[in-house]
Amino acid sequence: MTGKNACPTKSNFMIPLNHYLLLSAFLFSCGVLGVVVRRNAIVVFMCIELMLNAVNLSLIAFSSYLGDATGQMLVFFVMVVAAAEAAVGLAIIISLFRNKQTVNVDELNILKW
Repeated sequence: MTGKNACPTKSNFMIPLNHYLLLSAFLFSCGVLGVVVRRNAIVVFMCIELMLNAVNLSLIAFSSYLGDATGQMLVFFVMVVAAAEAAVGLAIIISLFRNKQTVNVDELNILKW
């Protein structure tokens, strides 16, 4: 088989933008579903990170599609904020576990006035 459709190479094989956006929407939906349904604080925390990564994927896809590096720079800032959130969030979860001996969100009413 010869010609244009012979073998996909890097030069003529591109994944369309809508595939990236569908994957990003699916990942974001899984994250939202996990936050709404689950009651374990660590699982909820991981679902929030999944939502942040879905947004990063869509930012990278649009940045590549438009040929602009602004979206890629924004992704680095989102990753820095996510890393700081992970450190602070896990510290809060460990502190709550030490006080209440559970990470179930329904049983944690220590933050109420």
